Amino acid sequence: MSHGPLLFTPSAGPEYPRWSETLRDRSHVLIRPILPQDKEAERAFIEGLSAEARRYRFLGQVKCPSDAMLERFTHVDYVHEVAFVAVVAEDGHDRIVGVSRYSTDQEGTQCECAVTVSDAWQHKGLGTLLMRHLIEVARARGIRRMSSIDSAENVQMRDLARYLGFQSRVDPDDASQVIYELSL
Repeated sequence: MSHGPLLFTPSAGPEYPRWSETLRDRSHVLIRPILPQDKEAERAFIEGLSAEARRYRFLGQVKCPSDAMLERFTHVDYVHEVAFVAVVAEDGHDRIVGVSRYSTDQEGTQCECAVTVSDAWQHKGLGTLLMRHLIEVARARGIRRMSSIDSAENVQMRDLARYLGFQSRVDPDDASQVIYELSL
């Protein structure tokens, strides 16, 4: 079930877009905006990532996210930033298995994005789905350019970015990083 991407505002509650998705291996996830009550699930998601996945996501080592970081990640204004989580039901709670997000510049015409999928859920098409929904919302909101800065070692991000049509270039300030850009 999908609600249009322009229907959500911070107070919209049920008007938030949600997508029920079937992955390549026939498993199911619900993709929805992250909410403040997802703080502990977000903590578990980050702490459950492999060291390599955390390094790729944060371009450094973040083993245990601080409360301040979790507050920033789960208290999204949905005006200048958007964050979607892919969740599966587990013991009556939503377990986060993937996250995509963007944050705009002051003018709201460009945004920086990120996507992370838990190790056990990789290679199922989840990162692609999370990014496609993020791109769809960014386009609908008039954002003209999306970018991401990633480790040059992150082959999965390189492949995903290429598949989604992003252009790439070496970061002029750090040759160990790549900048991906997509014109929307």
